[in-house]
Amino acid sequence: MSNPAQAVVAVVDDDPRVLLSLENLLESSGYAVRRYGSAAAFLEDPVLRVIDCLIADVGMPVMDGVELQRLAATKYPELPVMLITGRHELGPAGAMAANNRGIFLKPFDGLELLQAVAAAIQDARRGPVA
Repeated sequence: MSNPAQAVVAVVDDDPRVLLSLENLLESSGYAVRRYGSAAAFLEDPVLRVIDCLIADVGMPVMDGVELQRLAATKYPELPVMLITGRHELGPAGAMAANNRGIFLKPFDGLELLQAVAAAIQDARRGPVA
């Protein structure tokens, strides 16, 4: 992606250390980051339409990342979503849904995540292929 500074990535995780770590990683690559400690906080944010990519943890209380992905897809079907998880038994087939751009098992490679974010945003901005 040529200008990630204009892209906004939302990170949803109930672990503040993960939120901070991902914020640092994404900001070091020029992304604007919005952090949310729960799926509900993300869904209640009135500025969701400016989000270019969503990264969500699978294992959160009340509403997990898979359910968040499903709800986000109903409101924002073009929003690319990536899931992160420490649940190694979940595997890639466990959460594939609309606009899922991949599942990253913790601990994941930060460079791989950044590459996936850049590709997802670039694809989303390009729009659907006719």
